[in-house]
Parts: sequence; structure tokens; C-alpha cells
Amino acid sequence: MTVEAPSTAPAADGPAEQGPPAGVTVPRPSAWWVLIAGVLGLASALTLTIEKVELLKDSSYTPTCSINPVLSCGSVMVTPQASVFGFPNPLIGIVAFSVVVVTGVLAVSRVALPRWYWVGLAVATLLGAAGVHWLIFQSLYRIGALCPYCMVVWAVTIPLLAVVSSVALQPLGKYTAARVAYRWRWSLIAVWFVAVIFAILVQFWYYWSTLI
Repeated sequence: MTVEAPSTAPAADGPAEQGPPAGVTVPRPSAWWVLIAGVLGLASALTLTIEKVELLKDSSYTPTCSINPVLSCGSVMVTPQASVFGFPNPLIGIVAFSVVVVTGVLAVSRVALPRWYWVGLAVATLLGAAGVHWLIFQSLYRIGALCPYCMVVWAVTIPLLAVVSSVALQPLGKYTAARVAYRWRWSLIAVWFVAVIFAILVQFWYYWSTLI
């Protein structure tokens, strides 16, 4: 352990100027996950948008992600839930995941972004996760079909929330609850994936059972 010698420079007159708050340098694994999640989410949103445009041009068009009666993007795209705010939901994904991709590139490049930026991104990701759960419920219990590209977005959003939140809320590590949540975050995400897969198996077992 090193001890710094006290400075011999004379004190400056007047109050010392305070520089801007230091940014946050994200660990490499977290930085790469933000980038990968952003790329996967953006690719899915772009593909869904293209498929929606094709469907608008030709109502008889069969999207590439319409594989069977359950895995059917076409069945989902024509529902009101696919345009919650009056325009296709993937347009929101394009904007949101573009921000995530840029953030990932900066993080991988070791650019230290301010803490407030990560907090804002965590809040936005939390809202996205809430939207994901609403869409999961709608897909399973109201629409009765699954959109594979949408499921890619589901799969990356929840781990992304864990990674971004761990960066944004790092100062809360002094609290026991925060340390426990951080330590078990991947286990909780694994449980989430199991629960979603189980719900999909149960809800559409009438179809899965015909494939056995």
C-alpha cells in the first residue's frame, strides 16, 4: 500500500475548482454484452420493420418468421398489440437498440461515460423490460402466437437490464440487498428464462405434443 506525500505546493487563493464528475469505465465482459445485445436487438427490430413493410405492400405476403401456427410473426403483426402507439413497435426498437449499440461501442472502446448516462439507460431498459413482459403476456394469452424475432428481443432485454443496472447502481454496493441482488443476478435471469420457456410449453402444448 502506498502513501502519497502531502503536496508542498501553496494553496490557491479562493475555492478550488471542481472538474466534471469522473466517468464510469465498464468491465470488458459487460461492455461486450451491451454491444452484442444492441446488435441482436437492432437486427431483430430492423428485420421486423422490413417484414411489416412487405406485409403492408402485399397482404398475402408470408413473413420469413412465420414457421408454423405457433411461431408466426404474421399472426402477431396484424394485431393492435403490434402497434401500441399507432405505429409498428419495431420502430421503437430501432431507436432504442441504436442507442444501445452506440453505448456498447463506446464501452468496448473504454470511453468512460458519466454515471447519470448509465442510470438513464438503466431506467429506459427497465421500461423496455416492462414492455417485453406485457408483450409476452399478450402473445401467450391473447394473440395465441409467437414472433421469433420478438423473442430475440425478449432474450436480450432482460440480461441487458441486469448488466446496465449493475453499472448504473454500482455506488449502492455498500448495501446488503444490492450486493445480494448483484451476486444472484445471473441465477435470477436463468430462473426467468426457465419460467418463460415453461409458460410457452404449457400454453402451446396442444401443438408441441403433435411434434413428438
